[in-house]
Amino acid sequence: MFERARPRLRGLGSGIRRWLRPRRLLGVTLVAGVLATIGIFAEAAVRARLDSPAARVPTMLYTRPSGWGNGRGRPVPIGSLAEGLAESRTPVRLDDVPAHLVQAVLAVEDQRFFEHGGLDLQRIAGAAVANIRAGGIAQGGSTITQQLAKNLFLSARRTPLRKLREAAMAVMLEDRYAKPAILEAYLNEIYLGQEETWGIHGVAAAARYYFGKELDDLTLGEAALLAGMIRAPNRYTPVRHADRARERRDLVLRLMVEQGRIDERAARRAGRERIRTRPNSQQVADARYFRDFALGRLRDEAGRVPERGAAVYTTLDPALQRAAERAVREGLAALRTREAQAALVALDPRTGEVLAMVGGRDYGASQFNRATDALRQPGSAFKPIVALAALGRQGRRDPTFTLASVVEDEPLTVTTPAGLWEPDNYDRQFRGPVTVREALEQSLNVPFARIGLAVGPERIAETGKRLGIIAPLRPVPSLALGASEVTPLELTRAYGVFATGGKLADTRTVLAVGSAAGNGISSTRAARIREVADPAEAYLVTSALEGAVARGTGRALAGSGHRDDIAGKSGTSSEWRDGWFVAYTPTLVVGVWVGYDDGRSLRLTGSRSALPIVALFLREALRQTGGERFPVPDGIEFAYVGTDRGWWGWECNGEPEVFLEGTAPDDRCGRGWRPDRWIARLEDRRDELVDELVDLLERHGDELEDVFLERAEDAIRTLAEQLAEQARRALRQH
Repeated sequence: MFERARPRLRGLGSGIRRWLRPRRLLGVTLVAGVLATIGIFAEAAVRARLDSPAARVPTMLYTRPSGWGNGRGRPVPIGSLAEGLAESRTPVRLDDVPAHLVQAVLAVEDQRFFEHGGLDLQRIAGAAVANIRAGGIAQGGSTITQQLAKNLFLSARRTPLRKLREAAMAVMLEDRYAKPAILEAYLNEIYLGQEETWGIHGVAAAARYYFGKELDDLTLGEAALLAGMIRAPNRYTPVRHADRARERRDLVLRLMVEQGRIDERAARRAGRERIRTRPNSQQVADARYFRDFALGRLRDEAGRVPERGAAVYTTLDPALQRAAERAVREGLAALRTREAQAALVALDPRTGEVLAMVGGRDYGASQFNRATDALRQPGSAFKPIVALAALGRQGRRDPTFTLASVVEDEPLTVTTPAGLWEPDNYDRQFRGPVTVREALEQSLNVPFARIGLAVGPERIAETGKRLGIIAPLRPVPSLALGASEVTPLELTRAYGVFATGGKLADTRTVLAVGSAAGNGISSTRAARIREVADPAEAYLVTSALEGAVARGTGRALAGSGHRDDIAGKSGTSSEWRDGWFVAYTPTLVVGVWVGYDDGRSLRLTGSRSALPIVALFLREALRQTGGERFPVPDGIEFAYVGTDRGWWGWECNGEPEVFLEGTAPDDRCGRGWRPDRWIARLEDRRDELVDELVDLLERHGDELEDVFLERAEDAIRTLAEQLAEQARRALRQH
């Protein structure tokens, strides 16, 4: 069989040899080469186009242009829209680049740049000879145009095919664009080192990073140093390798002298300059949870966001964001568990702007944003919403409760479709009759269960929706104790209504969108603000929550050094699964949630788990603003309740309470106590006392002894002290 196949194999081999004759093989090679060249130049014709320098800047998110609260600050980048675009770039025009920097770059990278057409054959030949002698790559022959083509369109791999494509694209660039345009693009594109995960591109960004200067302020020595870094930025970086950087700088200066670009004197002076670098960190705020949230909202509103060439200015405050991250980190560390999570969100309640956001312990381990997406039971942190429903008027009818109303703290059993519901206080103790204020300040469950039943779950659910809660609120009796789930962002925004005296602002994350070059910036639409609660009714809740911080479940916040002009409320869900604390001033509201993702018991109250994180955050936040007092709106009056007259006949011994105008009870201290009325009464009584004293002296002056006079002075001094104390109390309330 093999013998029969042998003639056929011989015939096939003869045919192949005839087909592979040198002339035919040469022809095939030439045709293939021509086709390959056509393909390479076709690719170059399509791809080798220069965008404006600004279009090369990745679309970036920046923090707010000025610091929140104090009006100072500058934009700080917080991230990029796409992975792999962590680049620091500052596009500049060629006219804005100092002449000595341009000359330094030309001297070391392409001294015949203005003479060749994209390829410098003389330099290529010289480099080839040098490389052959060295037995490796010792010198490069690429022109500035070739380097630009490689940086813009190709990879850094050294292969013959890449060099051919690079040459074709360089020729095409030279054919399409003037030399200044190519040089400008090159100076904006070159890679000049790395700052952690950020690549530094372009001479302007490099000048800011290495020297903390603008391009106009660079000295000749600094310009030569930057030019020398182009060949190997990480090898010649002055930050880590000052000696190498100095040697490379001096080489650039010598080349500039040899090529007649500077004189010897200028080179010697530049060579004597000390290398003084000021590594200018980008101060990139992590804020990756906020970044995802802001980009999601931006895409919902604007659709697709360009990958490059745009700048998005956000509401984030970098100082507050770092304070939030630090507070969450330290707060979780104090719990001594690696699995507990926390979320923090801080808002400006007047505008709805998100100032800081942390969505979990570690973004790298879990990208789930617990601040915006985690639905958890708020527990007692929901009680202020119940209080607003109970303390507010219903149409023309007076409210069901006032802060002075008495509610029984006694065992309660309620029959529901799901069975018997028997709420209990967190300490399983009952206190008997308590006021609504006491129940809210001490976070007593049973009294609030009774309040919820009296008001009605439907009204409570409707109030929560008015305050911006989107999550479903089931109208069941346990709603009064925070049994329905909400997100930290929703609950924090609802507290913002109390902070602003009844106004709700839509959440805002983006302030403006513009070009990466910094021009053509357009502001986004301001957040919608609407009044959702009566200012006086909202103030009643704020007054009680100030008491919660001063002497209630939030007193640890006051004990950590914060003043009494902060209102706040803790929350603990059933079986201690979730810990909450929300605090606010007239200009800032911050909410914190702590718990496990799987819902197991945290075994801590909100005052023990979430409040310390809030305290750490506010320590930094209020350092900027100093805090503000809550203004007393129209429609509020003060009255003493359940008190007796003092021994002077006009003093009230109890604490004044806050009421909606016209709802304060009658008592012996007068209905609707106001400082102006009190001062008038004090002045009348003062005149009476003076008249009595004058009459006493006229009738018994001759009989008075020194001892009696001393006692009279003591009595008058005591009266003066009591008057001063009453005045201080009046001022605190007004």
